[in-house]
Amino acid sequence: MPRVVVFNSVSVDGFFTTPDGDLTWAHKNDPEWNAFVGENAGGSGRLLFGRVTYDMMVSYWPTPAAAKNDPAVAEGMNNLQKIVVSRTLDKVAWKNTTLLKGDLATGVGKLKKEPGDDLVILGSGSIVGQLARAALIDEYQLITVPVVLGKGRTLFEGIDESLALRRTRSRTFENGNVLNCYEPG
Repeated sequence: MPRVVVFNSVSVDGFFTTPDGDLTWAHKNDPEWNAFVGENAGGSGRLLFGRVTYDMMVSYWPTPAAAKNDPAVAEGMNNLQKIVVSRTLDKVAWKNTTLLKGDLATGVGKLKKEPGDDLVILGSGSIVGQLARAALIDEYQLITVPVVLGKGRTLFEGIDESLALRRTRSRTFENGNVLNCYEPG
């Protein structure tokens, strides 16, 4: 059965994006980090995006600039299956992308019961919050980036109750990023 996995960068003060959606603070270019990101992009899984994240991703990854600047990640992003959750989109044009309409928790709950690869959420804070409240997230893979943003959007929007997590593994990178993986419980 597929699992739902969150993979996101967060600042030391707990934000995954600035108020205006900027993510440049989370991208540290060095060989170890680039190898890790390329390995992840070349793996299996289905990507699960909200509309805002989808719009951002589709505006870059299928372009010649992405293929030139980061060919391994571009290939992975373009070839992986993608699911976009949206109330406003009527169609999606990016290769290997399907649209999920209707209630998010119900739709993802059905996907978790069907055979298939894991569902990996990148960005999409509102989706993370909704699925966390519905107890549908199986693992949180959070990269803490050594920067303080001061303000921004939290990854756990709408969570108004305590969410207990158990750390399962950790990895520190030379660039200062730290990967911590958690499971509910």
